Amino acid sequence: MSRDSNYDHHISIFSPNGRLYQIEYAFKAAASASGLTSVACRGSDSVAIVTQKKVPERLVDPSSVSNVHNITPNMGVVTTGILPDTKALVSRLRQEAADWQYKLGGPIPAGSLALRIADIAQVYTQSASMRPLACTAIIAAVDDEKGPQIFKVDPAGHFLPFFATASGAKEAEATNYFEKKVSEMKDYDVDATARCAIMCLGSVLGSDFKGSEIEVAVVQGSGKFVKLTEDDIEAHLNAIAEIDA
Repeated sequence: MSRDSNYDHHISIFSPNGRLYQIEYAFKAAASASGLTSVACRGSDSVAIVTQKKVPERLVDPSSVSNVHNITPNMGVVTTGILPDTKALVSRLRQEAADWQYKLGGPIPAGSLALRIADIAQVYTQSASMRPLACTAIIAAVDDEKGPQIFKVDPAGHFLPFFATASGAKEAEATNYFEKKVSEMKDYDVDATARCAIMCLGSVLGSDFKGSEIEVAVVQGSGKFVKLTEDDIEAHLNAIAEIDA
């Protein structure tokens, strides 16, 4: 029996090898529990988010199934992981943004919100009475001073800004795709940014999809964070098909 075998019963106990197994389990659940992949990338003055959309049952109203959410009118998040945990995380993000607005009289910057929610996630790793949330959040906004912003927060409370990032089942493959495009992204307009994210998801999944099978959201400049309609997504898919033809 491994000398680490009894150290996965409490999240606040390090194994002799310096590992917190419950946190590792949270990472695995966040990556594979939903089976979905989400991507986000930055353009010159915009951010685009794309994720898969899977309706669990035919009797479920498709409009009620979404992993892309508004935090404020100008900021959004895409979550990947166990569904109840993602809903709890989105609720906390909105609460923290509302508290900042109420106390300071202005919208919370994406970086400050990512730092706050990462601090909360990190506290969950310190006590056996708390369970880390098995989900990953990608926060997207356009900052007045810093321009387009993407922050990714993981279950351990680690966060970083990205030019482009991914989470979920095909995270590694999507990251490799973006690494080849990163030098071009800074010149993309909002349409090119959205199409880059869509092409990334299509590339890693190895299949074509309909407008109803993915979710796309964009935020540009001082505009609002908006989810595109199925018709808008189909228009982007048609444009991509013409490029590939």
